[in-house]
Amino acid sequence: MKILFATSEAVPFAKTGGLGDVSGALPRVLAQMGHEVTLILPKYRQVNEKRFKLIKKKVGLQVPIAQKIEEAEVYSVELAPRFNALLVRQDTYYQRDQLYGTINGDFEDNAERFIFFSRSVLEAALALELQPDIIHCNDWQTGLIPVYLKTLYRYVPSLGQAASIFTIHNLAYQGLFWHYDMPMTNLGWELFTPQALEFYGKINFLKGGTVFADAVTTVSRRYMEEIQTEEFGCGLDGIFRDRREDLYGILNGVDYGEWSPEVDPFIKQRYGPSDLKGKRECKADLQREFRLATKEDVPLIGSISRLAEQKGIDLIGADMEKMMELGLQFVLLGTGEEKYHLQFQKFSEKYPQQVGVKIGFDNALAHKIEAGADMFLMPSRYEPCGLNQIYSLKYGTVPIVRATGGLDDTIQDFTPTNLEGNGFKFGDYSPSCLLETIKRALQVYRNKITWEKLLLRGMSADFSWEQSARAYLKVYQETLAKKKNRNGKE
Repeated sequence: MKILFATSEAVPFAKTGGLGDVSGALPRVLAQMGHEVTLILPKYRQVNEKRFKLIKKKVGLQVPIAQKIEEAEVYSVELAPRFNALLVRQDTYYQRDQLYGTINGDFEDNAERFIFFSRSVLEAALALELQPDIIHCNDWQTGLIPVYLKTLYRYVPSLGQAASIFTIHNLAYQGLFWHYDMPMTNLGWELFTPQALEFYGKINFLKGGTVFADAVTTVSRRYMEEIQTEEFGCGLDGIFRDRREDLYGILNGVDYGEWSPEVDPFIKQRYGPSDLKGKRECKADLQREFRLATKEDVPLIGSISRLAEQKGIDLIGADMEKMMELGLQFVLLGTGEEKYHLQFQKFSEKYPQQVGVKIGFDNALAHKIEAGADMFLMPSRYEPCGLNQIYSLKYGTVPIVRATGGLDDTIQDFTPTNLEGNGFKFGDYSPSCLLETIKRALQVYRNKITWEKLLLRGMSADFSWEQSARAYLKVYQETLAKKKNRNGKE
């Protein structure tokens, strides 16, 4: 099967979040399974050209944007057998310090930047004669690709037979732009309707992908169900209900080559299920890192998070004083809203022996937190998939989560009657429910024999990308079969 994987970011080239991780891992595993995979993304300034032997393709692209033609170059690099990457170079759009915006907000020309990218994906496929069976699109930045496939490129032989898959990684970000940007798409105004691209007077790129793709996937089964409700559907729940026959929930996988205490180069001492001594060393190292009291018997809760209400950071702030009364330690790594920066820095100043905070992102420290903490806190208001709770299981760091999205799919609640659980979770989004769940976890923590059984159960779990890739392949095959059947009837 030939797969063209279109994304606005991908490890190891450019990344701002989980989309970059997924886009770097899933195509690689699909290629390892014997499929021919081409990854395509913009050539940002962030791309390390010294690291990769980029080859400039002889073909150039001429991409229509409204009444003008924007030219672009295409570079390629072989990442692994059957796995190649294409990078679209257009310096006016992509030679910037950040991918989507600055601290002051999104780039004002993001509509134009990703209209261009969506069409450049298809133009590159034509110019390089890729003839994909599947075009897998991700999030709003590629949402117009399925629209173009069903309209402007519908009768292009080498693309018209391709099935489009559209994956929603986070519905909260939809790519909303004013209607005056519509002419840049070169699509007819007949598509600016509630049944297509229009959303409360604006163009909605993610809605376009959802309506026009042959199949739509989300990054967990529970999130697939949630987005069909008014509470979590962000105004598109009716669209998702209409598409439920072509809607799939596939949990993201993780890369155990990077996230495993048995191979992790960032942690103080490596360890595994057969010898947990290294985890105790990692805890002491983490306590020293944050200048906390170095005490093995004090429960240590870690959190790595964007500091925003989506992640439940407001619940943690509301409970912090009471958490300190429980005699635990808490460390936080993350960045986000300024009010939370200030709030948690004040907590660290008030409780220097119990609270450690680092504002920003530090990959090495993230690994140290996963290895050194006893518990990992993720009380998200909503969470499409979540990866840190899965990393935590492998590190023997017991997750405490809210039962939403991928958190609900991956964590089973541990109770005296459910000894098969692998963590602790709660339902109501409230400080009191979070605090009671922390107390439940601490009760089990005090029983060292039970606690060790609990964390060993988590360490034995398998959330590798191979399982997720097989699920995607099944969707690809089913979608291709449906498309061929529909085409045969036309």
